[in-house]
Amino acid sequence: MGLVGVVTGGAALMVRTARSTGSYLPAVLTALALLLGVVAVLIRWNRTATARGRSRSRAERNGPGAAGAAAVADTAPLPDAGDPVAETFPAPPTVPPPTAPPAVDSGALDHLAVDPDGFEHTVAALCARDGCSPVEVVGGAGDLGADVIATTPAGTRVVLQCKQYGEDHRVGSPDLQRFGGTCYAVHEADVAVLVTTSSFTDPALEYAASCGIVCVDGTELAAWTASTAPPPWAASAGDPDPVPGPRDGSPCDT
Repeated sequence: MGLVGVVTGGAALMVRTARSTGSYLPAVLTALALLLGVVAVLIRWNRTATARGRSRSRAERNGPGAAGAAAVADTAPLPDAGDPVAETFPAPPTVPPPTAPPAVDSGALDHLAVDPDGFEHTVAALCARDGCSPVEVVGGAGDLGADVIATTPAGTRVVLQCKQYGEDHRVGSPDLQRFGGTCYAVHEADVAVLVTTSSFTDPALEYAASCGIVCVDGTELAAWTASTAPPPWAASAGDPDPVPGPRDGSPCDT
């Protein structure tokens, strides 16, 4: 309707101008200007109609909700780069479960069925059974008195010497003196233990008490093996009035 009004008004203006001037040139120029304006308006209207038709066809192909979804997607705000919810974090590192103490076969604890070298291994097996790790058998030539070195669950370093003797062969003071000269100074023991299948002489026990060495005789070894007595390092740690050893400042006389 607006376009018709513009054309009608232009035609009337053209006729009036031609009558008043007596010349048709202004009328022709006015007619050309109106024609160009009408053509421009028609071209623009045709383009707008074509674009609307394409949008309607696309929406029909994508389904009834596609147009609304597209509008929502176009207007949805992007997440803030500093928003902690939008950030991604690496997965926490996997913590391995604690390693259980190794299972020790009962045959490995039978100190009566082995030779002296095997006896060192049965004592090491006892340490492992009671939670020590690592446990090393270091006995042999040049061992300087240490046969087994173990670390308890609490981190205590235990140095053990093993003596597999018969019942009539008691551990004497010279055995304790040789062990006392190296267990602390050389092997840096927190707890020094001498284990035997027999027993100790009184001078040996006196020397061990003066140096803070734990003595385990055959009877105590059987109780340790049967788990009816605590391991020797636990007994030493639980002593309310332990005898000071070289690491406490009292030298061991050899």
